[in-house]
Amino acid sequence: MPVLKRWRGGIIVGAAAASLVAAGIAGAQLAAADPPPATGQTTLTETMAVSGTFDGGNRRFIGGGDLGGGGQDEGQDPLFRLASGATLSNVIIGAPAADGVHCQGTCTLRNVFWEDVGEDAATFRGTGATVVIEGGGAFNADDKVFQDNRGAGGSVTIRDFEAETFGKLYRSCGNCSTQARRDVVMSGITATDGDVLVGINVNFGDTARLSDITLNGDIGVCDLFEGNNTGDEPEKVGEGPDGTSCVLS
Repeated sequence: MPVLKRWRGGIIVGAAAASLVAAGIAGAQLAAADPPPATGQTTLTETMAVSGTFDGGNRRFIGGGDLGGGGQDEGQDPLFRLASGATLSNVIIGAPAADGVHCQGTCTLRNVFWEDVGEDAATFRGTGATVVIEGGGAFNADDKVFQDNRGAGGSVTIRDFEAETFGKLYRSCGNCSTQARRDVVMSGITATDGDVLVGINVNFGDTARLSDITLNGDIGVCDLFEGNNTGDEPEKVGEGPDGTSCVLS
């Protein structure tokens, strides 16, 4: 059973609970870390294509021209489009953020911060794609932070990540025309003022494995859905860790 420590309406789950108790600060409210100071700012008027590795040196990138949106309108273009195998690191995405980052296949996002999430922070595509998010954080997402539209195979790993003010940190697409099992692993997550960490489709065999999770506020761990490939709104069929599809350890 995971260790649970409750304080001020929040929950510390797993190893985080033990470390905070040992440090004598279990009663403290934890907040998501701010992005690092921006070293400069670049306005993108068209999507930047990334293959290989792009290190932004903590520069802020915002959308302009046709990329100047930042609301929830569907179908917006991203600021960055990563080819399969690409790495994006040390980038601050400001507002307007359009549709953030699109990964066309396997990708790594390292120390990427979204100051004001647009449609989504990042969207994942491709069959057999392995996605790794290391460090970084996302703030002020009206709905989803990470949208997973991948085909079968691969996985998404999110570790040492901060999120503040969001709907879902991760959502496996509930009504894409092509559906498949999708797996996500989260560890070292600090979340503040959100609705739920994970939304997955149990009828397609999705799984979520979570450890070392810190929740500040009344945030759910998992929402369980029956997904479809018709475009209809998916039906929520459960919530919370069930030990099979959504597992806390």
